[in-house]
Amino acid sequence: MIMISSNEVIEKLDKLIPNPKCELNYTKDYELLIATILSAQSTDKRVNMVTDILFKKYSLEDLAKISNKEIEDIIRPVGTYMRKAEYIKKVAQSLLKDFNGIVPNNREYLESLPGVGRKTTNVVLSNLYNVPAIAVDTHVSRVAVRLGLAKENDDVLTIEKKLMKKFPKDHWSRLHHQLVLFGRYTCKSQKPLCNECLFKEKCRFYKKIIQ
Repeated sequence: MIMISSNEVIEKLDKLIPNPKCELNYTKDYELLIATILSAQSTDKRVNMVTDILFKKYSLEDLAKISNKEIEDIIRPVGTYMRKAEYIKKVAQSLLKDFNGIVPNNREYLESLPGVGRKTTNVVLSNLYNVPAIAVDTHVSRVAVRLGLAKENDDVLTIEKKLMKKFPKDHWSRLHHQLVLFGRYTCKSQKPLCNECLFKEKCRFYKKIIQ
């Protein structure tokens, strides 16, 4: 079995995606937190469409006191909008009460918020505070499995731990963004661009589809 080294992954991702960054639009720390909550089971493109309206119309203070329906009417396109509207309102209330509206560099606190799990916390801490972290979403999971960095039945926490063990800590946050973008635009779930991929010679998935 051909194995791919961490150095090779880093080198090729640096060629493919030299300037990786989060594709969620935000100008304030709480906007990133809310946008990441909205991104669950949705696309960044769709989230950006609704947050462009949401954040222009309402401040954090507004979000803490307006009705759920007012939020729902805007975020409906992202799916599970009723639940997410409730999360947004409660998160806004908590941030204002506990940290004067600031998103803290506090993993335990963030993970205690409704609608905020480990993946969302990793995204927020990595982007706001440069905390080394690998947020495992569907794109990262798919790429990790296809490249043999994880097994098909691994859960997201297992995949995160395997990636953290395999790659240097100072590469985690950059690697996270690269894997997301690579999975989103090249190693896609449907119709991946295998012929354009620098990894195809050592990719398990590619070897299966050409057999």
